[in-house]
Amino acid sequence: MQPQQFQVQGMTCGHCERAVTRAIQQLDPQAQVKIERESGRVEVQSSQPREALAAAIAEEGYGVAA
Repeated sequence: MQPQQFQVQGMTCGHCERAVTRAIQQLDPQAQVKIERESGRVEVQSSQPREALAAAIAEEGYGVAA
């Protein structure tokens, strides 16, 4: 599992963090997620492809940049 960095727009509270974490872990239950809400940085350690992780975050309604 390699760490992947995402820039996520729209996370403003703990609920947002949980929604992003849950979306990623539904795709990969073993994924480790670290979120820095203030900067919008999300670090994910997962075996899933980057595109799939970004899509899971976007499906929750958040903007995702590389």
